[in-house]
Amino acid sequence: MSIFFSGASRVGYETRIYFRSPDTVFFTFLFPFIMLGIFTAAFSVGGNLGTNPDGTGGVSVGAYYLPGMLAAGMLLSGVQNLAVDIAGEKSDGTLKRLGGTPLSPFSYFMGKIGQVFVTAILQAGLLLLVARFALGIDLPTSGEKWLLFAWVFLLGVITSAFLGIALSAVPRSGKSATAVVAPIVLVLQFISGVYLQFSTLPDWMQNLAGLFPLKWMAQGMRSVFLPDSFAAAEQNGVWNLAWVAGALALWLVVGLILSRVTFRWIRRDS
Repeated sequence: MSIFFSGASRVGYETRIYFRSPDTVFFTFLFPFIMLGIFTAAFSVGGNLGTNPDGTGGVSVGAYYLPGMLAAGMLLSGVQNLAVDIAGEKSDGTLKRLGGTPLSPFSYFMGKIGQVFVTAILQAGLLLLVARFALGIDLPTSGEKWLLFAWVFLLGVITSAFLGIALSAVPRSGKSATAVVAPIVLVLQFISGVYLQFSTLPDWMQNLAGLFPLKWMAQGMRSVFLPDSFAAAEQNGVWNLAWVAGALALWLVVGLILSRVTFRWIRRDS
């Protein structure tokens, strides 16, 4: 049981360190808020999206981009945050020092993943509050939709956390971590329906995005927050929630295996 208590204490420690780092807070926690505000302000003059020929229906620009920003927040909180953070800890000797203590890898992982959960929940909750009260976006009212949100969010955050741990093995140093990780995350956001309407992307780009988890996170979130009529704009014309669950579960397993295989207290080439 001591490893669980040790892991729980690491969650609090990691969360405090997270919020004491201004650049991390800006580029992972606040970034979806900023982008949602920019897209809403820039494109709202064009009217609602997905309107009927008679001008009725559709959703506001802010409502359309909200699901993508929630999905991006999950990816940033897990993949970018942990990949850069852990690579930095390897580079500055923090992991080497921790390896010489009784702290187990399980407790270390628990602390990192727990921190991602705490920050991702806070981020999503605040983003929804901003969307509702600052931007006037209507949120789902049915319990079924919120249950759908819960499992997509849960799977997405866990998957992103494990993939972030695995990706931390790629940068050669802490200084290069952001340069390695940020472009990967940025490209995935552009091809996965976060910043661009997914239905307008060429087929080959949609197929490429389907190989990665962010596309499925965004699709799952769109099924929660957009009217069912918007499912016709998806790649196969339906929300395809079984594929959303399957793809995220598969990437969760891949991330878990890779993070366990690649994790070292010190680099092998140290």
